[in-house]
Amino acid sequence: MSSYTLHNGDEGLAGLPYVAPTVLQNAAADGKYDTYQNPLNSRYCSPEMKFIFSPRNRFTTWRKLWLFLAESEKALGLDISDEAVAQMKANLVIKDEEFDVAAVEEKRRRHDVMAHVHTFGLAAPKAAGVLHWGATSCYVTDNADLIFLRDALDVLLPKLAAVIQRLSAFALQYKDLPCLGYTHGQAAQLVTVGKRATIWIADLLDDLHNLEHARARLVGKFRGVKGTTGTQASFLAIFKGDHAKVRELDRLVTEAAGFAGASRTTTQTYSRKIDVDVIHALASFGCTAERIGGDIRHLAMFKELEEPFEKDQIGSSAMAYKRNPMRSERMCSLGRTLANMSGAAEQTYKSQWLERSLDDSAIRRITLPESFLCADACLILLNNISSGLVVNPAVIKQRIDLELPFMATENVIMAMVERGYSRQDTHEEIRVLSHQAGAVVKQQGKPNDLIERIRNTPFFDPVLGDLEALIEPKTFVGRCPEIVEEVVEFDVQPALERYREVLGKMGDVGELKV
Repeated sequence: MSSYTLHNGDEGLAGLPYVAPTVLQNAAADGKYDTYQNPLNSRYCSPEMKFIFSPRNRFTTWRKLWLFLAESEKALGLDISDEAVAQMKANLVIKDEEFDVAAVEEKRRRHDVMAHVHTFGLAAPKAAGVLHWGATSCYVTDNADLIFLRDALDVLLPKLAAVIQRLSAFALQYKDLPCLGYTHGQAAQLVTVGKRATIWIADLLDDLHNLEHARARLVGKFRGVKGTTGTQASFLAIFKGDHAKVRELDRLVTEAAGFAGASRTTTQTYSRKIDVDVIHALASFGCTAERIGGDIRHLAMFKELEEPFEKDQIGSSAMAYKRNPMRSERMCSLGRTLANMSGAAEQTYKSQWLERSLDDSAIRRITLPESFLCADACLILLNNISSGLVVNPAVIKQRIDLELPFMATENVIMAMVERGYSRQDTHEEIRVLSHQAGAVVKQQGKPNDLIERIRNTPFFDPVLGDLEALIEPKTFVGRCPEIVEEVVEFDVQPALERYREVLGKMGDVGELKV
């Protein structure tokens, strides 16, 4: 065990021997459970999202891009054999053993792209001499990233549509169930359970629009073949100064990758502002996820609404009776993480120098995948929660009964005035009775008895026959049921139209791993 004595200048530790912690002694362990696992991978995300950003998909996509380049160059007259193309096609998916080959080469060359050019060339020897012809590293790295962003958005969009569909069904089911509204954290005018859900739906529809817009812009912003500083000089040299062929090469590769168009001008990289715009849309959705999770947690605290709770689920290791809103809490945590990713993308874009600098590489390896993994995790949670929300009408009524008598006093006052009584006199009678009832509720912990006090006060005899109607909760919700119907008909249904087919085929996208 290693040790040494700290210098006297180490305040509070002078003279104490340093002992290497156990973790350093065990650092050589390399078993399955001996290395850090990103919880987004191990706990929260879907296989399809994890695959998009996996090493196999990354390096297989690089090989596809090299194939697109070779095929397009061949079509435009460059000397690339059919056999070379055939070998590339036969070896597009990188094999397990090839990862080790590439790792050895990268350690020697300190260049990941060239390590994979070498590895692909071993698998397709007839193509080894023409791989990466005229390209720079960002031809594969950046174009691959744009493909991953597009494909990841394609995974998220139907899941978001499914959440909106589920919450819309929930809103319609409870469109006319009155519940307390809250402003400033205090009981306010009644709304309905369904109307409250439309607030979540409206924000999620904005997120759907933002992600759709980000995707629509993205598919027209492929990097394509632009060369080392965006001048396409290397390709112009290959094609002997033929500008038309260089333009056509860019178009053919872009089309092969499934993009609608390429950026007309780039540096060595595609503009990192594209990352900013995409992650902004994701971060905005993260804010929505946290907002919805917060509402559900508050309502669970009131026992009005609960997230799904499974038969054998344990709410607390010590308090067996608890039904903690763990899904919503997790969603708030992940949504907050996602919202904070936008700052990293902004700083990376602002920090780029001239035609390129490599200080963007490491941070993008983290922020791009993790932004999508966070969003994916939030959508799994939202789908799970929205598919099994539990409403407790009896508790909701109990809470209404505690507050509604105070809210109903304005109706009583107006009814008295309609019968010719002074508003000021009526207000004073109500004020006195309200304070008495409030004292009973606050100081004695008893039910609100204001309505009973009104019944027993002769002054209010003229409106006693209408009293029940004046305090009926459904008369306090305004157009809540109609608002729910209008949101679903005019906002939700048109937005989800393009997803109808895929929604019909989707399985359970809300299954939690843990």
